[in-house]
Amino acid sequence: MTNPFHMPDPRETTPSDGVRVRYAPSPTGFLHIGGLRTALYCELFARHHRGTFILRIEDTDRSRYVEGAIEDIYRSLETCGVIPDEGIWLDRKGSVVQRGDMGPYIQSERLDRYRAYADGLVQAGKAYVCFCSAERLEKVREEQRLSGRPMMYDGACRSLTMEESAKRVEAGEAHVTRLKLPKTGDVTVSDMIRGDVTFGWSTVDDQVIMKSDGFPTYHLAATCDDHDMDITHVIRGEEWLPSTPKHAFIYQALGWDMPKFAHLPLLLNPDKSKLSKRQGDVSVKDYLDKGYLPDALVNFVALLGWNPTGDREIYTHDELAAAFDMAKVNKAGAVFNIEKLDWLNSQYLKTMPTERYLTLTHPFLGNATDDGRFADRLLLMIRDRVVKTNDVTALTAPYLKEHLEYSNVSLPWKSMDTQSTRERLIACRERIEGLDDESVGDVTTLEHDLKALIAERGWGNGDTLWPLRVALSGMEKSPGPFELIVAFGKERALRRIDDALKAL
Repeated sequence: MTNPFHMPDPRETTPSDGVRVRYAPSPTGFLHIGGLRTALYCELFARHHRGTFILRIEDTDRSRYVEGAIEDIYRSLETCGVIPDEGIWLDRKGSVVQRGDMGPYIQSERLDRYRAYADGLVQAGKAYVCFCSAERLEKVREEQRLSGRPMMYDGACRSLTMEESAKRVEAGEAHVTRLKLPKTGDVTVSDMIRGDVTFGWSTVDDQVIMKSDGFPTYHLAATCDDHDMDITHVIRGEEWLPSTPKHAFIYQALGWDMPKFAHLPLLLNPDKSKLSKRQGDVSVKDYLDKGYLPDALVNFVALLGWNPTGDREIYTHDELAAAFDMAKVNKAGAVFNIEKLDWLNSQYLKTMPTERYLTLTHPFLGNATDDGRFADRLLLMIRDRVVKTNDVTALTAPYLKEHLEYSNVSLPWKSMDTQSTRERLIACRERIEGLDDESVGDVTTLEHDLKALIAERGWGNGDTLWPLRVALSGMEKSPGPFELIVAFGKERALRRIDDALKAL
């Protein structure tokens, strides 16, 4: 049967409809889980349309720049299989390189272009130079706040002539450049998720587009870069929706065609507040370090606000790309449900090939055992209880001890006396010792043999198997005795029963 989700890798095909999508993070720290979703949706959209996925770095806010953040963003995306076709890349030495014909793909390397565009907007009367000091702006905001008015720039420099502005700039006066937005009427922007959204121009501030340090703000830089790089679709978080009128104004002022916009819903904490570090981990690195699998994390993040069919929870990356439809992305915020992520991750661990499971989990045993076969059996015994790979350390610790302490557990079953408990453990020990290695390595054979012993002696399953299980595990809650014996092997199992007999 043909897989309805199958599609070829777009990097091995010729783009069919010219779709070009970018993910443009700021290098201010580790990649946020919300950033992963935005990047993933960009990549899925591009792959679905056999287009191009671009990774661009928006580093014009130099006060928030974090050394090494670009490398982390790329590595996190690469680990999750969200790999750009163009833009930023890391070479084999881990150095940042750029690939593609429309670079530079780092905004701080494009400053001359932004200055030229800003000057062009000023010359066209679509922007103006503003000389207001930080102190004056703060005073205006405070007056607006006290009077209950919207806190916006009051337009003090809008009426300056270009000649007067030029003289003040030439004299070295500190300044910024602002958009000269309309103050009456409405503007409607079309969104692939939300449809047409209308804003009143009176509510839109004259945005700064060039700062006093000579760097552009996001609004100018992102818009100009999207034009220069032939971006056809801008997919970003809904926090940028109120800024879209400003971007539409720049496109119109410069005579450019606008890309299509899609503003993704927020990611929310269970209490419906915006997902933030104050309420838990938010970086992709946090989750990967905790033992979540990249495939499971991508699967989970993809379904935060969208589901291809509604009747499935687990999809491969290729299936997600083949089914991706921006029209089906929800408008409402998506709750980040950690229990759902835990469940998904455990399903990936349970269903992946055994060899891959063992490869992923072996490192979490550390140097606890040098017996590879025992380690494999132990890891397979706990497989159904592993939620994250680093759970392995705690789950296996009780079974790696040379000698157990039984003072905090009850070896006898319910009200059974010590002598009867000893009798049952000794009998089980003798039966296990008499079995060959093949029988001790098979749960079904062990269960048959030990239950036959119980029937021969006229004992009950509970009063025999309880002390045997506690003797083997040192715990009152653990896998069954047959699974434990298979995991331990004959010698380890017999030593643990001997330890329990000494404790009785």
